Amino acid sequence: MDQQRQLKDPQRIVVKIGTSSLIYPDGQLNLKTMDELAFVLSAACKHGRQVILVSSGAIGVGLNQLHLNKRPTEMAAQQAIAAIGQNELISIFNQRFASYGQQIGQVLLTHDVMDYPVSKQNVLNTFNKLMEMNAIPIVNENDTVAVDEMDHRTTFGDNDELSALVATSLNADLLIVLSDIDCLYDADPRTNAKATPLSVVTSVTDELLTEAGGSGTRFGTGGMVTKLKAAKRVMAAGSQMVLANGADPKIIFDILAGKPVGTLFTAATHARGLKNHG
Repeated sequence: MDQQRQLKDPQRIVVKIGTSSLIYPDGQLNLKTMDELAFVLSAACKHGRQVILVSSGAIGVGLNQLHLNKRPTEMAAQQAIAAIGQNELISIFNQRFASYGQQIGQVLLTHDVMDYPVSKQNVLNTFNKLMEMNAIPIVNENDTVAVDEMDHRTTFGDNDELSALVATSLNADLLIVLSDIDCLYDADPRTNAKATPLSVVTSVTDELLTEAGGSGTRFGTGGMVTKLKAAKRVMAAGSQMVLANGADPKIIFDILAGKPVGTLFTAATHARGLKNHG
């Protein structure tokens, strides 16, 4: 029994792409990746799948727009940069998706919105109506209002958590997390030459979370821990997640075809007898 037979045929997909996949190390936008992502997701839509895109990158794009080399420490400055960056980000996505005849819609969220039943239901209604209209919702955290406060929760901290929350709230079949790494390894491949890639993970244990320390880059906030927590949430809801390299978004075609790329996170009941493709 192989991975191809274990990946459920996903009709509703959430794709999360990290800042490191959208922005080069020098801060320039990776327009090639954005165009390929628009092409792949538009094609998936035209083949009858429902697609939601969770895109990071507002602050990274804003830094580039303003020719800043580092993120300011003042919260209001970060939020202003995010507002500028989000505007540019959605503008480019709108242009790229339009070239493939695909409508998009922007959805900006804070934790409060998803915590309160009435506002959450309103958001879910919007998502469902957008997909009914064959539009792709493009989701990001609303960085202009999302801050850590004592009396209420607004920030998600990173879009790995946000993508998992969107996926589980919308009963998505599959969450695809595109990052700057190929998959999950049994050790840090940057420091351990013997690190082995894991093709399938059936349980996100506390031990695994402890071993996966470290954080993201200057532009991004997510590290492996947040991706594992996202996988844990998705698996608990009975869905699946694939972690793969977002350098070439066409890898999504391989994932949907059931090819053993990246790491598949799936409950043990779906992976009985599964061989590790390494």
